[in-house]
Amino acid sequence: MPPRDKGPVMEPLVITAALVGAETSREQTPYVPVSPEEIAADAVKCAKAGASMVHLHVRNPDGSPSQSPDLFKKTVLLIRKESDIIVQVSTGGAVGMGVDERCGGLEADPDMATLSCGTVNFGDDVFINSWPLIKDIASRLRQRNITPEIEAFDAGHLDTAARLAKEGLLDLPAHIDLVVGVAGGISAGERQIEFLVGSLPKGCTWTVAGVGRHQLPMAYYAVERGGHARVGLEDNIYLSKGVLAEGSSPLVAAVAEHARRLGRPLATPAQARQILRVKRGLKAAA
Repeated sequence: MPPRDKGPVMEPLVITAALVGAETSREQTPYVPVSPEEIAADAVKCAKAGASMVHLHVRNPDGSPSQSPDLFKKTVLLIRKESDIIVQVSTGGAVGMGVDERCGGLEADPDMATLSCGTVNFGDDVFINSWPLIKDIASRLRQRNITPEIEAFDAGHLDTAARLAKEGLLDLPAHIDLVVGVAGGISAGERQIEFLVGSLPKGCTWTVAGVGRHQLPMAYYAVERGGHARVGLEDNIYLSKGVLAEGSSPLVAAVAEHARRLGRPLATPAQARQILRVKRGLKAAA
């Protein structure tokens, strides 16, 4: 995809690498990491390719999804030994998990954690996020002083974030991940991105996570539009049509190269902490 004309100077780009997720399997691609060592190694590669944040799920040894606190702790420790990349854990887990299981990653003392703000059809399944469950997870993040990333799969989820703020469970402005292209959520396209961005609470930063074939086109558009981008094998396994990405780092590198062609700098982890208002380590990063 050729870059559009350079626009005004924009803040440094935060690239998030979503390495494994709960759905991508070794049957689909041999490059998806499974063990803590594999996940950490891929995270370090992504940091070197230009990512300043990593979004984490973990897996059992057989490859099945897990939210084990011990697996998260081991994975996070291995990453932090090699990189200062921002560590964000999922509280979404896998479809069907209860709230306590979903929050297992919080035991690993991450910098950030996701907070899904609404129920959504997810392919053939339903990703359930009732209002009491959303409030529960938001309260746990606040108690632990972990910076949330709002996950919005549709426009109404932004209204839920505003409702959380009114009830004192979320500080605004916040960082919001606009997930587009899920079968059951908002579709992927420039028009949809513009609508969502126009609906954000004032001052919020935003990133785009496109699913499947939409990942790189939507990431490129976010870069051009002044937002941030999430890529990785959790959401898409292909670098181009029919060509598997050999891990998440080639996808990160593709977005980084697009940003360079536009003259947009990549955020260091320290800069990303400031841009995303990450509470942990922010003073040291300033």
